[in-house]
Amino acid sequence: MKTVHMNSREEMEELIRSCPYCMVGLTDDGGRPYVIPLNFGYADGVVYLHSGPTGLKQSLLERRPQVCLTFCHGAELVWMHPQMACSYSMKSASVVCRGTARPVDGLEAKRRALDVMMARYTDRPCGYSDAAVRHVQVWAVEVEEMTGRRFGLRPSEL
Repeated sequence: MKTVHMNSREEMEELIRSCPYCMVGLTDDGGRPYVIPLNFGYADGVVYLHSGPTGLKQSLLERRPQVCLTFCHGAELVWMHPQMACSYSMKSASVVCRGTARPVDGLEAKRRALDVMMARYTDRPCGYSDAAVRHVQVWAVEVEEMTGRRFGLRPSEL
């Protein structure tokens, strides 16, 4: 089984758009990793996240805004030889992005970011009250580094 690197940003962005959520890696004050699944929006090289106004995620992002975002697609068990343990693999693809989270400020800027997020999950127009927009924390992560790989490919799939 082979692993191949994705060579084009378009291919990686296509995978990002196909994922229903992403895993967000943060670091606490002791240097310990903290990884959580989150809904997201993606447009023009920026990943949008949201959270409540308080809590662990919020405090970690404020103190250590560097994040690692992982997007995964597919989870098919594959093998070359059914009796050979080392020939088994998980056929999947992933994109890993790194960047720095910054808070999105202002009602209109937050609404635009929330629109990007909601467009991933519904075709219906969504509205937000001023109170709801003020209450939610929206984060923008400009992608500084993006890498992608496809795993578990048979030689005929290369």
